[in-house]
Amino acid sequence: MTTVSTKPYLIRAIYEWCVDQGFTPYIAAMVDEQTRVPPGYARDGQIVLNVGADATHQLVMDNESISFQARFNGVAHSLLVPVGNVVAIYARENGQGMAFEVEKTEISAPAGVDEELGEALSEGEGGDDRGGNDDKPPPRGGHLKIVK
Repeated sequence: MTTVSTKPYLIRAIYEWCVDQGFTPYIAAMVDEQTRVPPGYARDGQIVLNVGADATHQLVMDNESISFQARFNGVAHSLLVPVGNVVAIYARENGQGMAFEVEKTEISAPAGVDEELGEALSEGEGGDDRGGNDDKPPPRGGHLKIVK
């Protein structure tokens, strides 16, 4: 019997914690051929998405993927992010959450991705235009923890 990774469970737990605290959950993910996101929104092979209830429709977080519908510049898109591509989930308001190492079976992280991820997380990119994203970035110096 194959053991399922703890990663999807941890992602759902941090998501629920964010919602319970009244925070906006964001995910940062590596973009590859298995990731379905609107063209032009990924930067340096990564995308940061608002996955809060105000920014998503039909959000499904299962053990293999995170899927939902969201609007980008007023246009609805269906998104799909493999759980293996998620590199962080955090609260936009205070940066608290959890970061994950990209596994060998997943897309390889380019050199310097840790610094780029920190910058992407502080910029609060992606998401939706229905009120989930304004121009205020999350505070720097978040409390993300790498899980091995």
